Amino acid sequence: MKIFIKSLCGAAVICILFTLIPFNAQCENVSRGVFRLHILANSDSNVDQSLKLKVRDRVLEYTKSLYKNAECLDDAEELSAEKLQAIADAAKSEVERNGYDYPVKAEIKRMYFDTRYYGKVTMPPGFYNALRITIGSGSGHNWWCVMYPSMCVGASLDYNALKENSTDEEYRLLTGGENEFKFKIVEYFEKICSLFS
Repeated sequence: MKIFIKSLCGAAVICILFTLIPFNAQCENVSRGVFRLHILANSDSNVDQSLKLKVRDRVLEYTKSLYKNAECLDDAEELSAEKLQAIADAAKSEVERNGYDYPVKAEIKRMYFDTRYYGKVTMPPGFYNALRITIGSGSGHNWWCVMYPSMCVGASLDYNALKENSTDEEYRLLTGGENEFKFKIVEYFEKICSLFS
């Protein structure tokens, strides 16, 4: 009986893995074509969290035309790298305008994001390239959005841009609420794999 139960469990795990391999590939396709914005607040105090949102608005205002001519992720990253100091300066000027002297750091980095929910959209877990803005110590809660294809609109998301810049399959993946369980499984799988890399 124990052998039967172990075999049954093993078969279930294999079935789940074979079901998730194509789903995981879809998630990786999304992460390879997306450039994210990630802003870390100085702390979790109300004033620092409010300042983070003001910096967000200033950075989005500065960069809204930056990606207009970008035809692919590489273009967006190249434009960001060229304007990285100007982006940091824009964020820093907003910090100073609000009466703070926190340092501000801007960098482009490849980083892991858990499954993130943004209105009706779910961004799959995985490694993404991101423009990261760190305010002060960067020990507060973060804020994120998708810079390219441009879907950031202040505190909301531009669903038209999402539809225009996604394949039908990717759009269903990102907006289909029925995938939540699969996203969590992929997230755990990614975390386990990252332990070995």
